[in-house]
Amino acid sequence: MSDIQTFAIDPLIAFYKDCSHLVKKCTKPDKKEFTAIFRATCVGFFIMGFVGFFVKLIHIPINNILVGGS
Repeated sequence: MSDIQTFAIDPLIAFYKDCSHLVKKCTKPDKKEFTAIFRATCVGFFIMGFVGFFVKLIHIPINNILVGGS
């Protein structure tokens, strides 16, 4: 019985304690924090969108020169 408890039950109990501790510590963001996270996410999306657009814009003519596609 001690082998089963050592390998199966003890890690599950520790995992449960860690999860319950995490849930107790977590809080919902207030309006100011949520706005800051939203703004940072939008800026990241726009920057990655422009980077992708310019990479594609440069890639198409270089690809046509190298491959010779029409």
